[in-house]
Amino acid sequence: MENPTETEVLGPQDVARAAQLLRAGELVAMPTETVYGLAGDARNPESVAAIFAAKGRPAHNPLIVHLDSLDAAERFAALPAPAHKLAQAFWPGALTLVAPLRHGHGLAQAVTAGLPTVALRVPAHPLARALLAEFGGPVAAPSANPSGRISPTTAAHVMAGLAGRIAAVLDGGPCPVGVESTILGFEDETPVLLREGGISAERIATVLGDAPRAHSGAGISAPGQMLSHYAPSAQVRLDVSTPRDDEIWIGFGPDCADAALSLSPSGNLEEAATTLFATLHQADAMGRPIAIAPVPRSGIGAAINDRLRRAAAPRD
Repeated sequence: MENPTETEVLGPQDVARAAQLLRAGELVAMPTETVYGLAGDARNPESVAAIFAAKGRPAHNPLIVHLDSLDAAERFAALPAPAHKLAQAFWPGALTLVAPLRHGHGLAQAVTAGLPTVALRVPAHPLARALLAEFGGPVAAPSANPSGRISPTTAAHVMAGLAGRIAAVLDGGPCPVGVESTILGFEDETPVLLREGGISAERIATVLGDAPRAHSGAGISAPGQMLSHYAPSAQVRLDVSTPRDDEIWIGFGPDCADAALSLSPSGNLEEAATTLFATLHQADAMGRPIAIAPVPRSGIGAAINDRLRRAAAPRD
């Protein structure tokens, strides 16, 4: 594997080229329905190390392994019964399941950051699925952005953050969901919500009968749990109905007609999720502090508020 000096921009017709690069140990940003992921061969220690290096990602923050099927997932982890039920309901889709590693799994050690569990997902985006099928193996793919910064929902976002550090980006257009996957772990087969995401707790409850238990442990047990994450360069204030004169105000709903930008002028949470990171990128480019209007916490609003809370958290 060589250090890339120029990042190729590939289209849907170039899936075979993207798979060839992955087999050569290179990194390829791929679209998923949630955000763009920075894909590398999850079995290749050099590829996985390159993911951490390209992103500047802390080594204790594990990666999500993307696969093309539930059958493939079961080769790497021992999924408890509730995980099977959820996979059958939501895969392919915006749900990541964390389960104990199987003996002889073959994944690079850095993928799990030394944990005895692995985070697995089967994405729904047709280009991601085509690339996984063409590659024929597990792909580690955190968000394709510098660590801690705003997640990418377009190929242009990827290029702005990682051009010259990765081999290619597979351009599949804007990501339709717009926030990362929900992550669930299991304690004695009891589902535990490790990260809010594209599948709401309410939808999970319709499958399992109960909502997952809230995570109460300390430390990093899954991707996406860093306190400061998804952050613009500018400072961020939340739940702002009256912005200061020096702030870019991001509104939500019809009561924010004076806002410079809006997550959803009509107050639609699904639209707000889709536009969240693109709007943060746009606001950050204006070079002023950012104020964000209140967003309801119901449904996918819980995931939106999780991302906003981390974007506004104190930086190290």
